[in-house]
Amino acid sequence: MIADNRRQMYLFLMIATLASQVGLQGWMTLITNFSVESAHLSAFEVGGVQSIREIPGFLALLVIYVLFFLSEHRAAALAIVVLGVGVAVTGLFPTFWGVAGTALLMSVGFHYYETLNQSLTLQYFDLTTAPLVLGRMRSLAAAANIGVGVAIWFFAEGLGYPAMFAVIGAFVACCGVWACFQNPSDTEIPPQIKRMVWRRKYWLFYALTFLSGARRQVFMVFATFLLVKKFGYGVQAMTVLFVVNNLVGYVLNPLVGKVINRFGESRLMTVEYLTAALVFWVYAVSDSELMVAGIYILDSLAFNFVVTIRTYFQKIADPSDIAPSTAVGFTVNHIAAVFIPVMGGWLWLLDQRIPFFAGMALALCSVVLAQFARPERTARG
Repeated sequence: MIADNRRQMYLFLMIATLASQVGLQGWMTLITNFSVESAHLSAFEVGGVQSIREIPGFLALLVIYVLFFLSEHRAAALAIVVLGVGVAVTGLFPTFWGVAGTALLMSVGFHYYETLNQSLTLQYFDLTTAPLVLGRMRSLAAAANIGVGVAIWFFAEGLGYPAMFAVIGAFVACCGVWACFQNPSDTEIPPQIKRMVWRRKYWLFYALTFLSGARRQVFMVFATFLLVKKFGYGVQAMTVLFVVNNLVGYVLNPLVGKVINRFGESRLMTVEYLTAALVFWVYAVSDSELMVAGIYILDSLAFNFVVTIRTYFQKIADPSDIAPSTAVGFTVNHIAAVFIPVMGGWLWLLDQRIPFFAGMALALCSVVLAQFARPERTARG
């Protein structure tokens, strides 16, 4: 499946993606309980931390200027190192500003790596291969997340939060150091434009990306907070939920690329967004602990189709636009992410159902836009 001249980049992205997902999943698994139990943060403060964490995503377009000084793969490797350091020191600062500051550092590494990862994948793999590679990477990420979840389950009682954050962060940073000494680049790849690129023909990509980012913030911040605060889920219970999610993802993600190639982006987007609308409605109205846990898993299952936005963009984009447009897309994805968590935290104080009804409305808007995502398939690549 992978051409010989692309295998080195494939291996590079596999190791770097493994590291980034270990760092992110470890942080996400621990951070809500750490914030509530050790830092004693309120819903409003948790929302504030998440808004601060998303600032680097909002500024992801600045990675374009980093590429004046570093190659894409070198910048990606350094981003992994920064991610690891940010995770490693999180447990040392159990205050609002400590959690916010370490989240910001971790987020710089994660968001810059993800921007470059998506760009490199779309540049190095053709229209048919890219969906399969993206599916494999998400499956690898799920496997990594399972490993993190199992490790946290066994060590949660024996190790404190500082030690768990430190071990996870150190592993990630070491992977980043390894990546710094690799050179998987290919001179045959079309050179990328090193400036901002906004094109009218990409309007649907921008709109779907914006709504996806806004909707995902509601899920990431308030779904987990609901489980911890309202239903009393502890670290081990949350870990079990994360592991189940990732087991499902590990099995199904390799199939996502094949499904995209067979049915197209529009149909799969519609399935994902209708499922998200149902998920938010259940969060808003249900008092059943088992039902909200089940719907949490259902949402994670549907979210595997998020790669359809990227493969849709690959089919409509000019080859030289991929790197700058991916960076701009990441910024668009995080515009709402900067203010939704803190605004949602304030609305939660008024009525905890409001953030979920807002997420449902965003999902239904996405359903409408998904009907326009029908690109002409070309033989590029």
